[in-house]
Amino acid sequence: MELIIRGRNIEITDQIEAYARKRIARLERFLPTVSQAELELAQENTRSRDQRQIAQLTLRMTPGILLRAEERHADLLAAIDLVVDKMERRIERFKGRREGRVRAEATGSASTGEVSSPAGRIVKIKRFEVTAMTPEEAIEQMELLGHDFFIFYNPETASINLVYRRRDGNYGLIQPELA
Repeated sequence: MELIIRGRNIEITDQIEAYARKRIARLERFLPTVSQAELELAQENTRSRDQRQIAQLTLRMTPGILLRAEERHADLLAAIDLVVDKMERRIERFKGRREGRVRAEATGSASTGEVSSPAGRIVKIKRFEVTAMTPEEAIEQMELLGHDFFIFYNPETASINLVYRRRDGNYGLIQPELA
């Protein structure tokens, strides 16, 4: 498993890197199909001192499956511990769903009671026309609608994009790529 550690507004010391590598290496026991792990450590100036250190962990598996977890804490090492623990729970849930699907396919039906269904289900499908606009126009439209995200066609990239409001008050832009 390749491990990439990045820092944003924070210096990654050798001690922090060694600690993170040791903690994240444990995840390979739970999920050996991980090809890459990316840990982003950041420090934000927030009102709450308990939320300043951020650890976001992304696991990449083949074919194109991602697992992501984020935790905040006053102490950076504690944030790393929390995000690794959260990722372990996500891996267990992911493996349980996958094994349930395999069992359902083997029996030919999911109605045998052996497979637990996901917590949520699709209860509404919404279709709408996607309009060509710039990301700035999409943000303006999103704000006018009072939504937290907005899907639009970006003629600059010739693809469907999504803008969203981040917790820090800024905006994010998602530009999907085929794997």
